[in-house]
Amino acid sequence: MAAKTDWNPLLRAEFEKPYWGELQRFVAEERAHHQVFPPPEDVFAALHQTPFAEVEVLILGQDPYHGPGQAHGLCFSVRPGVPVPPSLRNIFIELEADLGVTAPNHGCLDAWTRQGVLLLNTSLTVRAHQAASHQRRGWETFTDEVIKAVDAKPERVVFILWGAAARKKKALIDTSRHVIIESAHPSPLSAHNGFFGSRPFSRTNEALVAAGRDPIDWTIPPR
Repeated sequence: MAAKTDWNPLLRAEFEKPYWGELQRFVAEERAHHQVFPPPEDVFAALHQTPFAEVEVLILGQDPYHGPGQAHGLCFSVRPGVPVPPSLRNIFIELEADLGVTAPNHGCLDAWTRQGVLLLNTSLTVRAHQAASHQRRGWETFTDEVIKAVDAKPERVVFILWGAAARKKKALIDTSRHVIIESAHPSPLSAHNGFFGSRPFSRTNEALVAAGRDPIDWTIPPR
């Protein structure tokens, strides 16, 4: 993680812990023998694109996408020109139902990151075509520290937790200061079990405005 980011002082102690060295050796070994996503320069993209000081919302994913060309370090997002994955398509359906925001012609969510939306996965790498292949190797220890750092912010942050894996992180969040918006995961397997109709985007803005913070413009400009 580049030193220029304001996350570095908050997370630097992690880089000295035994698990971090073991994790980096594991990822290097994986890259030597397998295709691993995202590419090395994108692993910490979420932290580089949304400075700690600017975080207003944290959306928590699980694994990076494991198909070629999909993952670029922001949960649920793909670069312009990459077909929109099913979970993201459902997010766009809910966004339109909630706020009337028309789905964009691409799946890149960096317009959100520039407004203080941290798009964090709990695991930051994955082997190609093998979901969950880099889980329980140390990434979750690191990303729990990211969540704890955001929780320590004095101003209100909205945590959006979709699906069982994300909802397990509620224990790290002080709900007396922050707001949790949770539902089923937007994947086609579970979206109809409570994700559709959950209105996460308008509810997030209501919580931010109630705390005197700026709402998010969830519109994604076309590319």
